[in-house]
Amino acid sequence: MKEIARKALLFDFYGELLTEHQKKVYEDAVMNDYSLSELAEEYGVSRQGIHDLLKRCDAILEGYEEKLGLIKRFGELKELAGGIRQDMDRLEECGSDKEKEELISSMKERIEQLEML
Repeated sequence: MKEIARKALLFDFYGELLTEHQKKVYEDAVMNDYSLSELAEEYGVSRQGIHDLLKRCDAILEGYEEKLGLIKRFGELKELAGGIRQDMDRLEECGSDKEKEELISSMKERIEQLEML
């Protein structure tokens, strides 16, 4: 996963667990693409201070993901739902009863996997 997309997901899932100051700076850096210089000027601290804060936020957010695994689980759910959607599309197109039964069986298996997550 690209680094920016990963950081955006981490922020979406766990950003509310940061302090207000961390949340504002991180959002400006990751979501609004502010540079270190822009952030330093905006918040009245050094570029090094902003850099350290962003690294600390990255570590905090990655720690939450390590412990809770919500992004990993989200990806698994999305993948299973996409597979069910593909099976449903193929079900509309297939002609034989055997093909339909196989696709329905595949969807049931995926739904069972979803229920286990």
